[in-house]
Amino acid sequence: MGLMNQYIRQSVDRMTGYVPGEQPLDKDIVKLNTNENPYPPSPHVQAVLQQVATNALRYYPDPVCKRLRDRLADIHACLPDQIIVGNGSDELLALCIRAFVERESSVGFFEPSYSLYLVLADIEGVTANPVPLDADFQWKMPEDYVSSLFFLCNPNAPTSILYPQEMVEDFCERFSGVVVMDEAYVDFSEKDCMHLARSKENVLVARTLSKSFSLANIRLGYLVGPLPLIQALYKIKDSYNVNGLTQDIALAAVSDLDHMRSNVETIKSTRKRVARALRDQGFYVFPSETNFLWVKPPQSSAQKLFTALRNKRILVRHFPGEQTGAFLRVTIGTDQEVDVFLEGVIGSI
Repeated sequence: MGLMNQYIRQSVDRMTGYVPGEQPLDKDIVKLNTNENPYPPSPHVQAVLQQVATNALRYYPDPVCKRLRDRLADIHACLPDQIIVGNGSDELLALCIRAFVERESSVGFFEPSYSLYLVLADIEGVTANPVPLDADFQWKMPEDYVSSLFFLCNPNAPTSILYPQEMVEDFCERFSGVVVMDEAYVDFSEKDCMHLARSKENVLVARTLSKSFSLANIRLGYLVGPLPLIQALYKIKDSYNVNGLTQDIALAAVSDLDHMRSNVETIKSTRKRVARALRDQGFYVFPSETNFLWVKPPQSSAQKLFTALRNKRILVRHFPGEQTGAFLRVTIGTDQEVDVFLEGVIGSI
């Protein structure tokens, strides 16, 4: 270890950090690279922002997000005590490793999947035990697989694939550790597995307000699950992990489900149109249950098309690598944004 690294934990020194999608300062760009919702959140959110009392900022926020958890419990038909709220679902995923994985054990997830899972395992210095997906990104669990915690992203990212409920439930019943169902994109899907968080002693379901609720900026996520697992997470969370303004905004948003669902239906309609247009251009487009498409260009390489689009000020996401390098992930934007994208594609392939 070099002199400059002598004070850094070895696991941190060795690891590669998470690489988020590009966030350009120039707003004159068609930005379809980070799965953000292209439509504004509920008008109730604006009302909260207009009523912020600056005097209240000198007080600490509610450390357990009681009002928000009460509302979420109504939505998900569970007890408020079965919910923990976090600074984005990413914080809660990290807490799960700290709470449920011994140092000599391992963390599992699909490969490819959300790349933060590996980073979180590396941070804690525990072994990553990924399950490779096949060439079509389908999932088959090895018979002898063992791990303490499994992050099951469903629908999966970056592939947009939803795995069948029966398959997921069978896995949860057979798995000896804790399963965290990461349902970040589930509001764009036809099915969800929230019932498993209410019925299985080893299943937690993670949700976020970043995607369907158009609130990526406030960083609000939550977990639903059995009391013993949720109580363990409360022991190790930061004292005041969710600020008061975020709690108020989140409460306003989840109290207006009709607005969220209307935005979701618009995105799903656009998703269908873009998928059809890309198939007409010879792309292979995977069936999507998310607010993005996972596509393979017909002739030019994905890297070349990514670069050509970027030169036209159109951002999509490319994940270099043997299994993912031939594909692009395209967020569904507004109709105007995707029209610009499609024109850019036609001029580039």
